[in-house]
Amino acid sequence: MPTNFTVVPVEARADGDQDEAAELTEAPGAPEGHEPDCSSRGDGQSRESSPIINNGDMERESFFEGKNMALFEEEMDSNPMVSSLLNKLANYTNLSQGVVEHEEAEESRRREVKNPGMGTFIGVYLPCLQNILGVILFLRLTWIVGVAGVLESFLIVFMCCTCTMLTAISMSAIATNGVVPAGGSYYMISRSLGPEFGGAVGLCFYLGTTFAGAMYILGTIEIFLTYISPGASIIHAQSPEGEAVAMLHNMRVYGTCTLVLMAMVVFVGVKYVNKLALVFLACVVLSILAIYAGVIKTAFDPPDIPVCLLGNRTLSRRNFDVCAKVLTTNNGTVTTALWGLFCNNSMPSAICDEYFAQNNLTEIQGIPGVASGVFLDNLWSVYTDKGVFVEKQGTPSVPVPEESRSSKLPYVLTDIMTYFTMLVGIYFPSVTGIMAGSNRSGDLRDAQKSIPTGTILAIVTTSFIYLSCIMLFGACIEGVILRDKFGEALQGNLVIGMLAWPSPWVIVIGSFFSTCGAGLQSLTGAPRLLQAIARDGIVPFLQVFGHGKANGEPTWALLLTALICEIGILIASLDSVAPILSMFFLMCYMFVNLACAVQTLLRTPNWRPRFRYYHWTLSFLGMSLCLALMFICSWYYALFAMLIAGCIYKYIEYRGAEKEWGDGIRGLSLNAARYALLRVEHGTLHTKNWRPQVLVMLNLDSEQCVKHPRLLSFTTQLKAGKGLTIVGSVLEGTYLDKHAEAQQAEENIRSLMGIEKTKGFCQLVVSSNLRDGMSHLIQSAGLGGMKHNTVLMAWPESWKEEDNPFSWKNFVDTVRDTTAAQQALLVAKNVDLFPQNQERFSDGHIDVWWIVHDGGLLMLLPFLLRQHKVWRKCRMRIFTVAQVDDNSIQMKKDLQTFLYHLRISAEVEVVEMVENDISAFTYEKTLVMEQRSQMLKQMQLSKTEREREAQLIHDRNTASHSVVAARTRAPPTPDKVQMTWTKEKLIAEKLKNKDANMSGFKDLFSLKPEWGNLNQSNVRRMHTAVKLNGVVLNKSQDAQLVLLNMPGPPKNRQGDENYMEFLEVLTEGLNRVLLVRGSGREVITIYS
Repeated sequence: MPTNFTVVPVEARADGDQDEAAELTEAPGAPEGHEPDCSSRGDGQSRESSPIINNGDMERESFFEGKNMALFEEEMDSNPMVSSLLNKLANYTNLSQGVVEHEEAEESRRREVKNPGMGTFIGVYLPCLQNILGVILFLRLTWIVGVAGVLESFLIVFMCCTCTMLTAISMSAIATNGVVPAGGSYYMISRSLGPEFGGAVGLCFYLGTTFAGAMYILGTIEIFLTYISPGASIIHAQSPEGEAVAMLHNMRVYGTCTLVLMAMVVFVGVKYVNKLALVFLACVVLSILAIYAGVIKTAFDPPDIPVCLLGNRTLSRRNFDVCAKVLTTNNGTVTTALWGLFCNNSMPSAICDEYFAQNNLTEIQGIPGVASGVFLDNLWSVYTDKGVFVEKQGTPSVPVPEESRSSKLPYVLTDIMTYFTMLVGIYFPSVTGIMAGSNRSGDLRDAQKSIPTGTILAIVTTSFIYLSCIMLFGACIEGVILRDKFGEALQGNLVIGMLAWPSPWVIVIGSFFSTCGAGLQSLTGAPRLLQAIARDGIVPFLQVFGHGKANGEPTWALLLTALICEIGILIASLDSVAPILSMFFLMCYMFVNLACAVQTLLRTPNWRPRFRYYHWTLSFLGMSLCLALMFICSWYYALFAMLIAGCIYKYIEYRGAEKEWGDGIRGLSLNAARYALLRVEHGTLHTKNWRPQVLVMLNLDSEQCVKHPRLLSFTTQLKAGKGLTIVGSVLEGTYLDKHAEAQQAEENIRSLMGIEKTKGFCQLVVSSNLRDGMSHLIQSAGLGGMKHNTVLMAWPESWKEEDNPFSWKNFVDTVRDTTAAQQALLVAKNVDLFPQNQERFSDGHIDVWWIVHDGGLLMLLPFLLRQHKVWRKCRMRIFTVAQVDDNSIQMKKDLQTFLYHLRISAEVEVVEMVENDISAFTYEKTLVMEQRSQMLKQMQLSKTEREREAQLIHDRNTASHSVVAARTRAPPTPDKVQMTWTKEKLIAEKLKNKDANMSGFKDLFSLKPEWGNLNQSNVRRMHTAVKLNGVVLNKSQDAQLVLLNMPGPPKNRQGDENYMEFLEVLTEGLNRVLLVRGSGREVITIYS
């Protein structure tokens, strides 16, 4: 946020010295009888209209009220005063160049909505917590710990959490790079990597979110049918072998019914889903607290949960209660229910299973507690095939010959084959959900602060929960119970529920509602994501899903989401669905990291994230980790997901277009270059991608050496090797005669470019005169879309010399050429004082004097310069001028907010210039200027007469300076008075100024009658130049560089020499000045 904001009124002194500042009035008017052309500037060429300012709001004022900014009055229609700009930017909704059409509509709707008010905790932290913690924690984490062991489980969780943390860092950088409208990850990726990647990854993220909804629904049904109401099964198995298949059919039936019910809830009332979100989150939090409470309780009072082992094999305790073969009673010995399961009858003489007969039954504690030492037994992995006995390691047993593993026997068997990579795919969905905060960016009070803080804190919290749970589960629970996925040895109870305190039902009910809520959230978010993609129009066959109900609810998108979700439910297995959505989420996270890495490496001017703790290496590491995890989880799922994304990418890129290929490597390279040039040329460049593509105009001496090498140094500092640089120069003569000299000049320029490390192209033109040659360069330099948009040249220091009478004329015509070509113009004054590339400023300021707004180039240039080592330690200051009618305090707030959204830190000062009468010094300056103009026109005079005339003008100028210097010894008016104009003060000041001006003119004209014959338009322009120069000198004389709006040349070509004098007076006394003239288009935006 910009700091050190000061409102500094600059009071006018009575003598009207040029060191005083003037209060800015309403947009000044043109001279009477002149009707301005709103679409023209300079010599009347048309210019791109500003998308920010309503030209009709400009109010023309009278002669006496408009003289402060008379130097800029001819272009006030297209280059508005900064105060007018800030007034229009109060709500930042008119900056249409930073967004596409559908975003403009979203912005217009958002204006009518109340200001967002959610902070970091409610808006980001809690939603991320709710989305990350879920079904895998309750249903599969204990099983993963049992199968993979504590060490490998820790590695799995650590890899996945590292992946999401690196992705969150990249996402935070992208999310804080400007205002992110609603759209979340899809918006960020598509705006960072373009519509092709955005559409492909957006659809992958949509599919991932949809399958996540299927996974949550399956988790809900599994909890219900396995742990809450096992008797609710509709389809029953005819034999024990068919129980698994019957369970899958029940999951499909109940899952489909639940999906239909949830879709109806989402269709009827999304607001109820959002209201219940906190309730579902409370269930998750209470469940986790119950787990920790249960772990603490096991330290001093372990629960009594016996587990029955036959030899070293775990027995399913669903059909028996007593873990014994026989029981001794008063009447003798009787067999137990367990005996009946292994033997052909209940008699002691019955024929029993061989393993049952030779091994003893033992009973161990399923949850021995933290202090039991079971942690060491659970350190290592136990991977098995499908249908293998769950055995306790280290327990003696009598082996028997190979037997048929009949499912009739009450053993606990593994249901799937397990291995490390498969467990990664099952676990990864439990760390997804980090985008929940960025998806709500439109509802946050300050998204640029809340998203990084809330997301990273949520990942740290959940990572701690997962990692600590792995350690605690391994330390508290017996290994055979951990590997018992469905709790069969615990009479069908949830393993993690048996650990919890005070009751297992806390976990069962809590996990049921949390998975149910997560499913509703997925069915709410996925259709909106699809609707956003459809409304972008990048995938034509999806456009129908952009429509919905009158209130904007995505009806058709919800229908498609439900159908895709049904595919996941028909798979019916949680362990099979989890790797599918892992692929899509990993694909999305990979491209988030790629987007951040690409933006960081390209160093585009618009890449200015507020989140500073990122680096391209971290993004590249996150991208690599995501890619590795995709193939670790399932290489064929990974290839299938990448194939889907690639097909979507190619469809978006090449729909309706034919691609041509060259032959061989060189042909392919040439065709790629051609294709890139054509792509660059196609369409208008987006504001975010605008950077100064510079044509540097160099002057050569008689030896064909560059006159101002520092101009190339400044180019290098401005460009930093990025974008296009064309170094151009003109030789006077014919090409046949100057061919050798042209080659020598080009070699000299290339050599200097190498010394100054200027990366670009050299283009030298031989022309009959300098004027035409410079015009040819401006028109034709570059190729296709790789054309310059900015011209950089040095100020013609010799324009006053009689030996070079046409230098000023060439300069003014070049200014007009750049205006006609709609190109920006940078003029470096005193360029030989500019720093070399080896110099380093240890302190100082880059001062921007923002007088009129002509595209925002003034804001962008200091940011680009500060990327170079020469200017890196310089601080940026922005000065703007308030008019008499303006509220300076409000200007402060508006400009402060504007700079904050631009992600530019700068000190800001508003200078209030009190309007006063035109001083005698200004009249004398104007008289000298017009006499000089007359002298320049009298080229037929002899050299002696010209020297005498020039000496006379010099003497007059010196005399007028001495008079002013004597006056300045009067006590100065304090210039640090805090003030803001009130209405009464404004009216009184205007009346006083009018009366004073009328009487002042009479007195002045009586002093020197020839002043009355001066062109009053020139007098007012000189008044502007003198007063602004005084203000700039007062504030920025010690600045390392001063950037200043460059007024346009007069529409009347007769006053060109006067225009040079105005610019000379405006910049007098300053060391390094960069006059900036925008191209008329917006080059900087607050949007991401």
